[in-house]
Amino acid sequence: MASYKEIVTKAVVGKAKKNSVSKFSVKTEEVPDTVLGCWVINHNFEGHKENGVVNINGAFDVNVWYSYNNDTKTAVSTKRFNYNDKMNVHLKDGASLNDASEIIVRSLNQPTVTDVNIKDGEVNMTIEKELGVEIVGSTMLKVSVEEDTDDYEVIEDTDEGTVNNSIDEVNEDYLN
Repeated sequence: MASYKEIVTKAVVGKAKKNSVSKFSVKTEEVPDTVLGCWVINHNFEGHKENGVVNINGAFDVNVWYSYNNDTKTAVSTKRFNYNDKMNVHLKDGASLNDASEIIVRSLNQPTVTDVNIKDGEVNMTIEKELGVEIVGSTMLKVSVEEDTDDYEVIEDTDEGTVNNSIDEVNEDYLN
């Protein structure tokens, strides 16, 4: 008959992802004629618990490369945007989000500009991103333990007392 032991360990007790689409505007120094490129860099974020919900604070920079002066000159304008996303993560097996819980936030899809246009002298863009959250907490495993002992196999040497004396004989022409 097997008995059981309980092992307390850290494990992922909740996991969720969220796709978000947001609209942003950049006011350039000159009135833009054409947007030549638009990209997102320096994305950073962190998550923390707030009222039983995971709150993610993040930021990224948007670079807009545009032409102006009847498409005869170009410039790049950079602006930093902050965001706050809330995620209600469903926890497994009765786990709870508490101060001992570790919150891991991952960018599953980096922020990307999916649409850009110029309206009233401003560059308007749509940025899409996907964040994933894992909650790591304490959990308990119940494992079956067998009572049978597993003895070591005894190995007996058969070459006891035999000494190899050929080490004293050296072949001087070995390297030749």
